[in-house]
Amino acid sequence: MELFSYSGSCHCGRIHFEVDSIDAPEVEDCNCSICTKTGFLHLIVPESRFRLLKGEEDLSCYTFNTAVAKHYFCKHCGIKPFYIPRSNPDGVDVNVRCLDKPPAHMRVVAFDGQNWEDNAASLQHKSKDTNE
Repeated sequence: MELFSYSGSCHCGRIHFEVDSIDAPEVEDCNCSICTKTGFLHLIVPESRFRLLKGEEDLSCYTFNTAVAKHYFCKHCGIKPFYIPRSNPDGVDVNVRCLDKPPAHMRVVAFDGQNWEDNAASLQHKSKDTNE
């Protein structure tokens, strides 16, 4: 499987990152309350495929419910470019909408996050190095 590097940032540019992904990844469009309100489009990758290049000191972290998910956002512009998901605490979930040039052939699939407990297991393979 060939991996490509994609760069991204928050709105004000204080946070910069890179993520390695295949050219045609499957990404989730979740209908839970936080994803709907923030417009997050999910690209889950193993932690080893994510690099924070700039702005660690400009990140703030929000947690709720079980406090397993770590929602990182820019303290200055408020954009959430990535987070550590509860479904994949060994991975990173990048907001595709924060990538400078997203993969050209993404497959966007609906994810029923309103019924998260019933559906989260379907995402667990995404943070493993063998699958995307």
